[in-house]
Amino acid sequence: MSKTRFRRTARRTARFTVSTGALAAAALGGAAVSIALLTAGFARSSISADTFRQLDLFGEVFEQVHENYVSEPDDGELIEGAINGMLSELDPHSSYLTAEDFETMQEQTRGSFAGLGIQVVMDNEGPDKGFVKVVAPIDDTPAAKAGMQTNDLIVAINGEAVLGMTIDEAIAKLKGPKGTKVEISVVRDREKPQFDISLVRDIVNVPSVTARAEGQFGYIRISNFSEQTEDGLLKALKDLDKDIPGGAKGYVVDLRSNPGGLLDQAVAVSDAFLDGGEIVSTRGRRPKDTLREMGTPGDKINGKPMVVLINGGSASASEIVAGALQDRNRALLLGTKSFGKGSVQTVIPLQNGLQGALRLTTARYYTPSGRSIQALGIEPDILMPVIYPGQDEVAHRPQEKDLPGALAAEGAEERAAEANRAEVLRLKKAAEGAEERAEEAAKEESAEKTADAQTEPAVEPVQCGLKEDGEPIDCQLGRALEILADNAAFRRLLADAGAARSE
Repeated sequence: MSKTRFRRTARRTARFTVSTGALAAAALGGAAVSIALLTAGFARSSISADTFRQLDLFGEVFEQVHENYVSEPDDGELIEGAINGMLSELDPHSSYLTAEDFETMQEQTRGSFAGLGIQVVMDNEGPDKGFVKVVAPIDDTPAAKAGMQTNDLIVAINGEAVLGMTIDEAIAKLKGPKGTKVEISVVRDREKPQFDISLVRDIVNVPSVTARAEGQFGYIRISNFSEQTEDGLLKALKDLDKDIPGGAKGYVVDLRSNPGGLLDQAVAVSDAFLDGGEIVSTRGRRPKDTLREMGTPGDKINGKPMVVLINGGSASASEIVAGALQDRNRALLLGTKSFGKGSVQTVIPLQNGLQGALRLTTARYYTPSGRSIQALGIEPDILMPVIYPGQDEVAHRPQEKDLPGALAAEGAEERAAEANRAEVLRLKKAAEGAEERAEEAAKEESAEKTADAQTEPAVEPVQCGLKEDGEPIDCQLGRALEILADNAAFRRLLADAGAARSE
């Protein structure tokens, strides 16, 4: 094999801007996407000669492995491993998507796929370990029409035992082209034999928006931001005004544990509740990369009061919506601090998607007031942690800043350097015999820490109970409805929150 050479290429490809951290732990987690055109390939003017020498070194290593490894390696796996290794050095959200992963991501952003319409998990312990368990069938899908139920176990697919498969392998076998058949073997009563169900796959639309009336108020749950979110929200608002006599008096928008989704849908949701103005901006490493997303005139709910629920699982696109509504003093935020994923991922198809895609962090998100979301998150106006029977304390949820290699909060490096310089100066003074000045500095430092503690007071978690069926009572939703029920109190809390942020 001759020494590997790297040729520059220029190729027109589609680019997708992604607002989520990962491909989703659940079936739908989101990739947030605005489409543009990109010229890909090496640009000699921006890559040094030394870098090309390093690339040549990589080619030599590849050649040696290919020729001399103890067993014949798979060249494709070697290249994929090298790509993943390179991207893993950047941050937790930059990665390589295989063609299959890229297709899955596109399905997630569409919010639809060809399959049976069941949400499933696989237990890692207990008597159901290793089998596919039905969480819930989705309404009006082949699974729902066939009568599948929560907690059904799928033990075989087309005669092949599920035991030994991964959850992804099982899901891949359940999905397939519209109109094709699949036979599944199901165990419902664990004391009775399994039975078979024959299903015909169809297009499944997974709603990202659900809504219901809560007395005089509308409750809107947005579980992710897919292509269907804006339409789902507008339909929910219309239906709630019909279902509630005289129309909804206010709204609770639930973004808890929403991992993110499409950027344009996050903008559209924010725009529905705002009367024009800036919603979010993105800033890359070059000034020309700065983009501002602006809203359109008109508020779909005519200024009615809103409370937005967030928690540590509210990430990316969710934080864009929460930050925009908070900065514009349009809604009260209630719950706990959000995840803090404020970076933009651009998904670049490779060879038109035939070789997968590159997901690359290219910018940071900023709220209308210029706050960076990255590693900081969105603080709620009303902090309300909750615990349930059997819990001694609020469960810790890892945040963006806890991820290995995560981008630091903007300015964190400069603040750390300044703190280090101050510490060096303090030690120098002490060494020169200026103990009294060092003591004074220590007092000032202690006062600063006390002030910091006062600006972020500890809040005792609210003890929430359980319903008769064992389901947890949603104390945060209950508190949001109480606030909305007293319009004067809501307006006062909103004004106080706005004044506190402007200080």
